[in-house]
Amino acid sequence: MATRTQSPGIGYRSGLRQKTLKQPIPCRGVGLHSGAVVSMVLRPAAADRGIRFLRTDVTDRDPWITARYDQVVDTQLCTVIGNSDGVRVGTIEHLMAALAGCEIDNAIIEIDAPEVPVMDGSSEPFVFLIDCVGTVELDAPRRAIEVRKPITVGDAARGLTLAPADAFSVDFEIDFASPVVSHSTLDVRLVNGTFRREIAKARTFGFLKDAERLRAMGLALGGSLDNTVVVDGDRVLNEEGLRFDDEFVRHKVLDCVGDLYLAGAPILGRVTATRSGHHTNNEVLRALFADPTAYAVVEMPETAYAYAEALPATA
Repeated sequence: MATRTQSPGIGYRSGLRQKTLKQPIPCRGVGLHSGAVVSMVLRPAAADRGIRFLRTDVTDRDPWITARYDQVVDTQLCTVIGNSDGVRVGTIEHLMAALAGCEIDNAIIEIDAPEVPVMDGSSEPFVFLIDCVGTVELDAPRRAIEVRKPITVGDAARGLTLAPADAFSVDFEIDFASPVVSHSTLDVRLVNGTFRREIAKARTFGFLKDAERLRAMGLALGGSLDNTVVVDGDRVLNEEGLRFDDEFVRHKVLDCVGDLYLAGAPILGRVTATRSGHHTNNEVLRALFADPTAYAVVEMPETAYAYAEALPATA
């Protein structure tokens, strides 16, 4: 990647630093697609190491996988990353969104299975756990990927455009035949706590009519009303109902935030997405980094420096 240093000035605060976790975070849950019980530990990492997964159950191959766009090997119903030895970790998008939302630049994710636990189907449990331990600033500047020119993948019916902007924002449109999900849009600027307040709690969703077909394909084996908003015809089956009137499009934004954090740093750019999914989210990153004139790596400006109302970092 080309690197450009931005000198502090109007709208910038000098000394913005990368962050990691203050302490390890253990958690345990069920894999959405595998149905297996998964144990995972989020650990602190040094500056400039990024987010890396370590498959603790793998002993005969390289167990390390870098959480990066060019390591994505599958996008069917979730985002899966893998290394050259064929070791994989799937359903990483909700965790990646939480790490983005909590401004965690560096972490090691130890996991004993090929799928991140789905928890309640949103990013909120991961955000809660990160808040419980807090964060630490590291002695290295925080950097961002500045989009320099528009990049579009797909088309008007189903596609995504990443365009220059001074902060990260997402304008997302969904359109389903379901009368419950239907057509919905959300345009959100992800600064000053917006991710925590408006996106993190939004759960993944599915349709009861698809459940048997997916399970025959070996997918959604761990799906339940505890971790998925289930739609049957014109009603939501979850007893507690929806967390937001437009929870469906909010979850699509959550997925987009997590998938785009695979850029390796926060993005300074505006996303405009129509019926986009994991595949399109990954394709736009591949297209962006394939064009050296389309981006630059810059020091993070203060005006774009808040996915979340983070807890104060401690030295």
